[in-house]
Amino acid sequence: MSSSEYTPLVDGHLYTNAATGVLTERRFKLTVKDGPDKGTSRILEHGTLLVGQHRNNDLVLTDDTISRYHLEIQVRKTGLFIKDLDTTNGTFYGEAKVGTLEVSSAAQLRLGKHTRIEIAPVDTSVALGTFQGDGFGKAVGSSDAMKALFAMLAKVAPTDATVLLEGETGTGKEVVSEAIHQQSNRADGPFVVVDCGAIPENLIGSELFGHRKGAFTGATNDKEGLIKAADGGTLFLDEIGELSLELQPQLLRVLEKREIRHIGDTKSQSVDIRVIAATNRNLLEMIKEGTFREDLYYRLAVVRAFLPPLRERGDDIALLAMRFADNFTSGYTLSPTLLEALKKHRWDGNVRELRNVVERALSLRGIDGHASATDILSPVSHRKAEASTSTAPAHAEMLDMPFKEAKGLLVEAFERDYLEQLLSKHRGNISQAANEAGIDRNYIHRLVKKYGLTIDRS
Repeated sequence: MSSSEYTPLVDGHLYTNAATGVLTERRFKLTVKDGPDKGTSRILEHGTLLVGQHRNNDLVLTDDTISRYHLEIQVRKTGLFIKDLDTTNGTFYGEAKVGTLEVSSAAQLRLGKHTRIEIAPVDTSVALGTFQGDGFGKAVGSSDAMKALFAMLAKVAPTDATVLLEGETGTGKEVVSEAIHQQSNRADGPFVVVDCGAIPENLIGSELFGHRKGAFTGATNDKEGLIKAADGGTLFLDEIGELSLELQPQLLRVLEKREIRHIGDTKSQSVDIRVIAATNRNLLEMIKEGTFREDLYYRLAVVRAFLPPLRERGDDIALLAMRFADNFTSGYTLSPTLLEALKKHRWDGNVRELRNVVERALSLRGIDGHASATDILSPVSHRKAEASTSTAPAHAEMLDMPFKEAKGLLVEAFERDYLEQLLSKHRGNISQAANEAGIDRNYIHRLVKKYGLTIDRS
């Protein structure tokens, strides 16, 4: 199916209109097209609608060839579930008599011998209004672009709509995904992060879907899997563009059926999850190249949200820098001179790079309590600072940070140092480096990009 033929799948009744990019709400309208009650209509918004001759139905019809209780229509997250209530003259979709039917787009049904009904989507643009405040969860921004993004996410978060977050590395996709989870009806459930680029291809199936003992060599115990671990909460699929073609059909089944099957098992299990995915790659281009499934893309891109790069958010730089500084060392302020220099800098590493620069400013500040812009922004000083501190915070400073933040900084410092030495040892040969380290080569590529490393193959 080409994208031009695609009917949007509406998960939670909200989706991004592919033609306009506008957040859209989908409802359904039922209209009697033929029969004694021709012209009668109802809007289907939520809950269950009963159709039949009896006066207790939500839609009462006078056709004497339909049953007293003929049809049940349930409004679900992904469309409508239609059930014939064991009627005498039946319900027909085309020429086929149906017991149950699921629709997400226009459909026509015949009830009994004379009544024909049409069910059609009714889409309306969602008015977002003006977002108040300068943050959505831990995501920070007061620029027009970020306020527009936050306004849309505030509408989407309370629903179960599947969201695809797009943007360059370091723009804050994981922070935004967690904010969506925290502002959803699933906030008390688990938030499970799966980095699709960090797990070796031979393990990711087991990590995602779990396995049964003895399913393969080394499977000495049952394993639940990360999708099942997210049951009742949110599954965040980071770097979804790195998922292999072999696993994409299995993920598509999860999204369509909300079911998983452990490796080595014959029975499927239902899972109640909301899915958020993120990528820094152009998935539409990958579809053209044959490396990403089109049907999976449209299942993921129900609501699309683009996180702009920091270089296009100049008004947010000072706000972000001061927020980072306060998180690292409570009460510390950045000088006006430094803030002005930060605004003029080109942030190829986006928000993550800015956070590292602010951290460097804290480690290099002089006796006057401030660091100079030259010290923290010049490439030479970057290397000197990294060589002496590995960008890790001092022990005293770590005690002023939340555990997760301090741990993250230390892990980043380790990753950078380890990777530099590993690539140097193998003269930039990523395949050899990945083999020795026991990690996927795609993960090394991501780390190289994340830290802005130059691969020396001499």
